[in-house]
Amino acid sequence: MRRLLIALLALVILVIGVAFVAPALIPTDVIRERTETAATDALGRDVILASDIRLQVLPQLQVRAQDARIANAPGFGEEPFAQMQEMRVSVALIPLLQRQIEIEEFVLVDPVIRLQSNTSGNNWTFGDNAEAEAQANGEDGFQRRPGALPFEASFGDVRIENGAVIFDDGVQTRRFDALDLSIDLPSVDQPVRLRGSFEADGRPMDFNAELGSLRGFFEGQETAFSTTLNGPLADLTLDGRFLESAELAFDGEMDVTLPLRALARYLGADLPDGDIFRQFSARSAVSGEPGLVRLNDARISFDDINARGGMTLNYSGARPRITGELSTALLDLTPYIPAESAPDANRSGGSGISEWSDEPMDLAPLRTVDTEITIRADELKARDIEVSDVTALTTLDQGRLTARLNRFQLYGGAGEAVAVINARGNTPSFSFNANLDSLQAQPFLLAAAQFDRLIGDGGFTMDLTANGASPAAIMNSLSGTGRFEFNDGAIQGVNLAQMIRTVQTALQNRALPTAFAESEQTDFSTLGGSFTVTNGVVSNQDLQMLSPLLRVLGNGQIDLGAQSIDYRLTPRAVQSLTGQGGQLDLQGLEVPVRLEGGFNNVSARIDFEAVARNLLSQKAGRLLRQSGDGEAEDESPATPEDVVRGLFGQLLNNSRDSSEETPDEEDGGEQPN
Repeated sequence: MRRLLIALLALVILVIGVAFVAPALIPTDVIRERTETAATDALGRDVILASDIRLQVLPQLQVRAQDARIANAPGFGEEPFAQMQEMRVSVALIPLLQRQIEIEEFVLVDPVIRLQSNTSGNNWTFGDNAEAEAQANGEDGFQRRPGALPFEASFGDVRIENGAVIFDDGVQTRRFDALDLSIDLPSVDQPVRLRGSFEADGRPMDFNAELGSLRGFFEGQETAFSTTLNGPLADLTLDGRFLESAELAFDGEMDVTLPLRALARYLGADLPDGDIFRQFSARSAVSGEPGLVRLNDARISFDDINARGGMTLNYSGARPRITGELSTALLDLTPYIPAESAPDANRSGGSGISEWSDEPMDLAPLRTVDTEITIRADELKARDIEVSDVTALTTLDQGRLTARLNRFQLYGGAGEAVAVINARGNTPSFSFNANLDSLQAQPFLLAAAQFDRLIGDGGFTMDLTANGASPAAIMNSLSGTGRFEFNDGAIQGVNLAQMIRTVQTALQNRALPTAFAESEQTDFSTLGGSFTVTNGVVSNQDLQMLSPLLRVLGNGQIDLGAQSIDYRLTPRAVQSLTGQGGQLDLQGLEVPVRLEGGFNNVSARIDFEAVARNLLSQKAGRLLRQSGDGEAEDESPATPEDVVRGLFGQLLNNSRDSSEETPDEEDGGEQPN
């Protein structure tokens, strides 16, 4: 930067010097050629003055050059680095004779400056190969040092009229048009003031800047500065100082507000719909040096989220890197969770759970920045899930996002969780690992899955992975393992003991027992099991529920991708249960229940064939026991034929009694012969 500024000043001095002595001695063509040569040597780039130079000596020394161009650096195309329709320079004549430069006018009309960068460097580094190589290697090359401005100078009317600046980094192009700039520089030892405006994609922006001393800045002294930028893309105020140093180290106070949607549109990005990504603002002490900016004791707002802490932005590498620690009272992520799509009317009558979307998710923003931020929240909300005392470490490294939630409080329990989104490859991959214990099942499952049938305290572990670019692909590739256990609770909506008691009537009617109702529930002491997930299909083969009256086993599958269930519950009485009418002790009887169908139309049915077989087995065992008991009273033991005949006779009698029973019989009333 210093070399470029000095080269430009030298160019002005050379043009003025030639113009001062040449009007009467040298033709203008020769003046133009010599000026081009001198300027080319000063800048290290070809300088072309396509039109004649107009010279004036009195009453002031004035030079006008039209269609001036500065060539681009090698490897950055054929278009010039800078070109302007007209350049006007006027210098006070008497001070110039005393070796003082007083520029009364320096005006660039319709200049266009093209700033470009690529893997080999940039085109705005002027100087020898060593300096250019240092810039390409990430070194600034600019050094503030004593003696950097060994001359006296003052500027009067310094302006840029209707300029344009184009920046191209090989990935995207940004353009600033209608650039008007005026500079007030009484001398290199007094404050420099800049005022101007420009348009960014038609959005007008105004800016002001002040520097305490141009000489102090270039020679490494402590120098005050201030900057303001206002418009539809940003509102920024920065008051500070450049520290006494060779580098551009600085500190100060910053207040910035960014309207995120307007800024994203300018940068060529589309933000999700909704009342989100509205505004970012920060008020902070700020410090830094080239490639590094620190926010200390910052008060940061992002939409309705307010936080305090410190952050550091390192922009010296291939991607910006943000690190820091923030704390907030409430971190509500609900507005940023994608809304569920409308339910499929053909599947669920217009309500219920919708199909997984095949729309690809845009994870490209994860590859634009690296982060390592620790967030502490008194409360975290994600839709209906509420978590307290959360410490989350989020890291983003070359498109791989890791969110690690250390010990947190959740519905009376505690837990840990790690979620990973890897967008480095062509197909994103995902993983989730969680360990929750001692939580209250009903409020947690109601918040997480809108399921309120399970009451109890317990926890679960899971380790899941998936890959895919859309929600449908992710759910169909989900794989992993997990287990769960809850204690001293209940399942609402069904009374399994009552179901077993009334199973004989249900067997006759082929209908669900009255045990299925909102007011019913089945208490348990322990409910647990494990599961595996393969390509979106959850398989459980060892569900076990224990209670004083029952033991329930379960096995089956839940296809998350297809949104369907096929599961079998088998409750068995482990203590004496008397059937309806008191006819049969049902201890040991199993009544299998089948759950199957889509998530929006799950049906429950009893396996009546299995129940009939179980009842037959129960009655057969009872008759065999009765036959065995009778042997003690009958001196002649029963033969096998007697046992079989008695068994089927009793079964037939019981069946006939059950089918012909009347209310009077149930009340014990007599029947006519």
